[in-house]
Amino acid sequence: MAIVGAGWAGLAGAIAAVERGCDVTLYEATRAPGGRARTLALQMPDGSTVRVDNGQHILIGAYVETLRLMERVGVRPSDVLLRLPLVLRDAHGRGLALPDWPGPLDAAAGILCASGWGWRDKFSLLRAAAGWQRARFTCAPEATVDDLTRTLTPRVRADLIDPLCVAALNTPAARASGQVFLRVLRDSLFGRGHAPWRGSNLLLPRKDLGRVFPEAAIAWLSSHGAQLRIGERVHAVQRDAAGWRVEGAAFDHVILALPSTEAARLVADSGADAAAWAHTAQALVFEAIATVYATGGPRLALPMLALRTAPNAPAQFVFDRSQLGGPPGLLAFVVSASAADKATIESQVIAQARASGWNVQPLQTVVEKRATFACTPALQRPAAPIAPGLWACGDYVDGPYPATLEGAVRSALQVVEQLG
Repeated sequence: MAIVGAGWAGLAGAIAAVERGCDVTLYEATRAPGGRARTLALQMPDGSTVRVDNGQHILIGAYVETLRLMERVGVRPSDVLLRLPLVLRDAHGRGLALPDWPGPLDAAAGILCASGWGWRDKFSLLRAAAGWQRARFTCAPEATVDDLTRTLTPRVRADLIDPLCVAALNTPAARASGQVFLRVLRDSLFGRGHAPWRGSNLLLPRKDLGRVFPEAAIAWLSSHGAQLRIGERVHAVQRDAAGWRVEGAAFDHVILALPSTEAARLVADSGADAAAWAHTAQALVFEAIATVYATGGPRLALPMLALRTAPNAPAQFVFDRSQLGGPPGLLAFVVSASAADKATIESQVIAQARASGWNVQPLQTVVEKRATFACTPALQRPAAPIAPGLWACGDYVDGPYPATLEGAVRSALQVVEQLG
């Protein structure tokens, strides 16, 4: 079996396939595994270098399969992730903070005690949440998150729904799928999570993402007999009478754990079934995520704070990297669903920070232009099967979740399960 791509989906698929006794060859074009969740070097003003990520990522306790996979390759999640109850508060302490209680009591208590919310705000959310639960967290496929939340007060929508939606789906509430948003709410607020953590717990990486999973996964695969072709780009996947060929080597099964555009390019000429799949994959629209790293910031009240956004103040969250294993003063500002160019984003975010009283200086801005697919209502996503013996996995493949690490991991595990 060949697996093309060593992002989190490709690594998950390779591990699952090896455990099932398959002979696995894993191809990866770059020298560093991890895909779009990867490590980069950031130079500090004193000349020292720290390892950060191409974007600030958040995991949650509901990422059950991802956390299990980390344990399987020898990573203790508690060693590399900082657990927090769900907190969406700003620098002034306003907003929602769930207590460290069993769900769904934590959600109810958090709503009732939300700082800066009046009783009208709180009851509007409790009433809506009860309705979502009665409907078993389903809605019409064409409904947007805005449609779902019209009965909420403007404060609740601004303080909770908008930042939660853009953080989870990387798509503004006016365009985001209500059904996918409800699934995220169901699994996070009402799901069990990966013991001992609750589904709603925030899990913030306190080591760079390479050390959270990909590096350990590569070491595990190497020690369990997988053939690793790191630094080898795949230029062609071709069908023949016996099965499939990857760079001329024959395989009975091929799994493409690649971005949708690259997977579509590789299979477009592999027959009518593959061409139809490629057409669906190429129709996906993407959203960008920008992360602005800056120095000179204060120690924040929490490792992660919500920010008030405006047309010229685009960052929704700020992370205090000093509380996540980084040097003092290093902040990471995140702009989800970003549309502006890199220079504009950086200048606006720095001005936004200084308006809050933080005299920060920019270090590096990273813009992932194709960070996620736009998670819109009734979206047609490519299926995992492409053609007999040829499969796709990744966060964009048809499934219940938005473009998340958990969605990528689950898609790969499901493909390997279907191989028999």
